[in-house]
Amino acid sequence: MASIDEQESTQIDRANASAKTPAVFVHGLWLLPSSWDRWAALFEEAGFSAVKPGWPDDAESVAEARAHPQALAGKSVGQVADYLSAIVRQLKTRPAIIGHSFGGLFTQILAGRGLASVSVAIDPAPFRGVLPLPFSALKSAFPVLGNPANRGKAVSLTYEQFRYAFANAVTEAEAKELYGAYTVPAPGKPLFQAAFANVNPGTEAKVDTTNPQRGPLLIIEGDTDHIAPWAIAKASYRRQKRNPGVTEIKKIAGRGHALVVDSGWKEVAEEALAFVRGFV
Repeated sequence: MASIDEQESTQIDRANASAKTPAVFVHGLWLLPSSWDRWAALFEEAGFSAVKPGWPDDAESVAEARAHPQALAGKSVGQVADYLSAIVRQLKTRPAIIGHSFGGLFTQILAGRGLASVSVAIDPAPFRGVLPLPFSALKSAFPVLGNPANRGKAVSLTYEQFRYAFANAVTEAEAKELYGAYTVPAPGKPLFQAAFANVNPGTEAKVDTTNPQRGPLLIIEGDTDHIAPWAIAKASYRRQKRNPGVTEIKKIAGRGHALVVDSGWKEVAEEALAFVRGFV
């Protein structure tokens, strides 16, 4: 497993010294930890200590990630989940964990390991047992899944692919702004793992949905999301609603997969914050 880098160690030390509840923000494919900057500031203002871990070997900036696209090649769901688990285990207080897309899947994995005090999974990627595969999800993933060689590569989205998959619910001008500001190459392997999770009993893309130490969980879903449509979020909720912990789902109208970074981010962040505050 990759060593925790200096920037993340600094955030861990800061959170532990603050005596505040940490709020851990987990990004998904094609984004970096900096995509959470505004969320982190909002949660800090509300009394939390923000921690924004990367995936193993994440670049420090969008420019660096684009200049070295293969740094993340081959990273798997299991590698990333274990890396994030190691970070969370160094926190003295069990954190709130908030994740988007594949970060939402990792949020549920970490919660299933009993590492979260409360969790929010936003437009989460599917895990084993989540059966729906809507056409829009397949189309969004096709730039990766369409070529089996991409399993071992890092793949960039063209603007047109990003527009369909992420930014279908915003204006053309905003979509271009988001594409320029946030998108980076992403490993193809996690998408292959999620796509074939239901035919692979040993898949790493799985969640312990029954652990009584999971803590409360909220799933937030944009109702026009193409990558992880409502059918996937609803199926994820149904797999977990019998957990002893509180399990809720919230649909936000008129929002696509870019809902954590687009101009309406604060509406989503305040939904997440209100849920977290109810249990911390």
